[in-house]
Amino acid sequence: MQFFLRALTFALLALISFGGFVANAQEKEEAEKKEKPDYPTLDKVTKGYEEVDFTSVTEDSKPFMRVWQKQEEGQLLAMLPRDYASEKHRQFIATTVSGGTIFAGLQTEDHYVYWKKYGKRLALIRKDISIRGSDPESKASIKRIFTDTVLLDVPILTIVPRGGPVIDLDSLLVKNASTFFPGRLMGDSKRVNISKPHLTQIIDAKIFSKNIEIGFEATNFDGELIRLHYSISKNEGTAGYKPRVADQRIGYFTTDYDDFGKYDGDGTAIRYINRWNIEKRDPALRLSPPKKQIVFYLEHTTPVRYRRWVRDGVLYWNKAFEQIGIDKAIVVRQQDKETNQYMDLDPEDVQYNFIRWLNNDISTAIGPSRVNPLTGEILDADIVLTDGWIRAFESQFENVMPKIMTQGMTPETLAWFAQHPNWDPRLRLAPPSQRDFILQSLEHQAKQAYAGHPETKSTQGSITSDYSAVTSPTGDLDNACLAAEGREFDVALMRMAITLMRNADDDKDENDEESEDGEDKENDEPKEQMLDGMPESFIGPLLADLVCHEVGHTLGLRHNFKASAIYTLAEMNSEEVKGKKPFCASVMDYNPVNFNFESGSDVQGDYAMIGVGPYDMWAIEYGYTFDEKKLPEILSRVAEPQLGFCSDEDTGGPDPLARRYDFTKNPLDYAKSQVALANHHRERILEDFVEDGDSWNKARKGYLLTLSLQTRSTSMMSNWIGGAFVNRDKKGDPEDRKPIEVVDAKVQRDAFNFVVENTFDDGVYGLSPELLAHMTKDSWGFSFGASGEAAWPVHDQIIGLQASTLSQLMNPTTLRRVYDNEFRVPSDEDAFTLNELMTTLNESIWSELDEKLKGKFSERKPAISSLRRNLQTEYLERLFDLANTTESRTAAMKPISNLAAMTLKELAEKLEKASELDNLDAYTKAHLVDSHDRVQRWIEGVVITK
Repeated sequence: MQFFLRALTFALLALISFGGFVANAQEKEEAEKKEKPDYPTLDKVTKGYEEVDFTSVTEDSKPFMRVWQKQEEGQLLAMLPRDYASEKHRQFIATTVSGGTIFAGLQTEDHYVYWKKYGKRLALIRKDISIRGSDPESKASIKRIFTDTVLLDVPILTIVPRGGPVIDLDSLLVKNASTFFPGRLMGDSKRVNISKPHLTQIIDAKIFSKNIEIGFEATNFDGELIRLHYSISKNEGTAGYKPRVADQRIGYFTTDYDDFGKYDGDGTAIRYINRWNIEKRDPALRLSPPKKQIVFYLEHTTPVRYRRWVRDGVLYWNKAFEQIGIDKAIVVRQQDKETNQYMDLDPEDVQYNFIRWLNNDISTAIGPSRVNPLTGEILDADIVLTDGWIRAFESQFENVMPKIMTQGMTPETLAWFAQHPNWDPRLRLAPPSQRDFILQSLEHQAKQAYAGHPETKSTQGSITSDYSAVTSPTGDLDNACLAAEGREFDVALMRMAITLMRNADDDKDENDEESEDGEDKENDEPKEQMLDGMPESFIGPLLADLVCHEVGHTLGLRHNFKASAIYTLAEMNSEEVKGKKPFCASVMDYNPVNFNFESGSDVQGDYAMIGVGPYDMWAIEYGYTFDEKKLPEILSRVAEPQLGFCSDEDTGGPDPLARRYDFTKNPLDYAKSQVALANHHRERILEDFVEDGDSWNKARKGYLLTLSLQTRSTSMMSNWIGGAFVNRDKKGDPEDRKPIEVVDAKVQRDAFNFVVENTFDDGVYGLSPELLAHMTKDSWGFSFGASGEAAWPVHDQIIGLQASTLSQLMNPTTLRRVYDNEFRVPSDEDAFTLNELMTTLNESIWSELDEKLKGKFSERKPAISSLRRNLQTEYLERLFDLANTTESRTAAMKPISNLAAMTLKELAEKLEKASELDNLDAYTKAHLVDSHDRVQRWIEGVVITK
């Protein structure tokens, strides 16, 4: 018992001792925890790093962020500002792919973000500003419903006392590059997705008081090296900047949001125009310098020979700012590698506006800008010019033609093409071997909203009731400027004209001419300066005009495709206009080159615009005037003939003047002159265009250029059929113009007849056995498709054009517009009717059935030519499609179907009589018998197969 008590006592003492030991250990651990900080010190985190120098603007300025780098390892650390979490410190992250893609240097995504702390991590959150409230109650409700979006999160490495959190910057920007660059790169099918972050190199790291500029070279997912640039800045804007409300009568890009606290007026949309903040330095002066100029830097890659023309194109806009009292609002500075001037500036830096020149052999010019997403104030703009259009020697027929033939086609038409692919110019003008592949792509596109129409793909996702506002700095409409594509065609045409002029007179020597006594005589006139094989007086103004167009975009202006209709062709080429007035109302149109041919004037006017037009002056006045009380007065000028406005969304509408590449007040006169020019050049291809030593492939290039010119003219005039002019006037505006005015019936008939006469007759193509024998193709290895064959596939190409023209004339949208216009025109007035269109078209295509099958025919001289037989077969298939349509997508479909059925029944009788003639050649007879059989089977209810 005594032993047991001793053992128990010993155990209790041991337990008490162990308990004390545990308690002491816990107390010691807690004490150590209190002494150990939550984060390591800054010097430990940044050990081995070198701090990036801060470029101060003033003595008291502070860096926007502190940044440390390990140059060789490609690692960066950044300390956020102390007030990083405050509402006033929302950030603007602007991204640019500066290398490794076709359009290197083009602005890409913008992100309006803020940071939020979650424990020891920071979340980068995108602010939702698309829905806002105008009163405390709506703001509270909206904040609860429309929440922001977390883009990513990163660990906090340390927090500096009286400073901010430190984060791993290269991990943030490189490993998460696909978050900051979410879309496909323009001109490329690839995306940004860095595969080997450990191979990243730092290209640039600059620290300023209001922004930091970070550039990396990294390995993209496909192994290609790609350069990414980030501009990170505080989204402040200019203090005191007042947003200006947009108006549909004048075309500006807009910054939009919905005010769900708004209950008065029509809808909730609020739209501010995008514009720079321009202020007078001295408001008392009528003409004052600005407080801050808009400065454009020309990148050193711009060819020396073109720099002055680029500069001129920028400075054209100063005239528009002078009218509101600003002297030299815009200036141009030349970055130059030889003198090292401005070479320390990065084009991607949001502090600077650059005009960049890319040698990528592509015909493009783009003028995007970045804006304050809250107010619409433009913060930064970078224009990209490419070189392809200047060196153009030919227009790529297979690429250009589908675009020409689908100009102005609506989602309704594209949906019809999806069900009837044989109507689709994009398919019919493609090489036969590529059509199945293209068809798959078109079928996929047709399943999208609005049949995949390209101009509906803005970042806002759909067409709104006021489509003029559907724009975004990262949306398709802002970046889809195709002005340079038209320049490519015009330059190729000019090169052809130069060659023809040079060889027109065999008696003239190329360098000098002999006097009567046989001695050389000096030409006293100075020779024209040539730039890249073209007169500077031609190519220089074209470049300046193109640059002016893109600068207009960076000032906030949208396209104006109604601007080319203020002068006739003769007036454009007159002494009163040449060199004195811009020949169009706006540089924001896609204006073709002014080639004077058979205009009735001997004067060759300006090839391109020589400054901004009256519409441009008006638009700048509205957007930038300082006296807001004048805005109603400015807008009241809307009915003036030179101030018409229609933009991208209108090109698919009924207004025939709202078209790309149309020209003059009377486009039919222009179209006729262009066809005459095409015929003039075509007749001289073999003799003067192809020179000694040239490949005969040049004959093919020349012919396709003339064919493109001819087709562009007929396509332009097809838009007049079923047309109605659209005016953006509001009630109470002067002259009380109607918003919809149907195009005069005679004008529609003239346009229709022009299209028919220059498309469906064999003779209009100028094809002869001699010309076809020389239209070959150079062989440099395998080349597939029709364009790769040595012998030009004449039947496939011509029927492709004719079928596409039939699609322009007979698609349901055009037919519906003609039918609707009948109802708009008073019954006692003349109207171009649906029946007239279909009857006239039928008579033209089957003209051989009306007393033209008399005589003796053979296979070598058929009664109906092979081209006409193809056309007639194509036309029958269109009638079958229209007559067989049972689903009425529109109310006009039933009368359209009825008229098509009636036409087929009338054709059956004529075809039966014609097919019984015994003087026909075998080709014609077989064609007529087959055509009659197909029509008769349709009448009898048999399904017609193609």
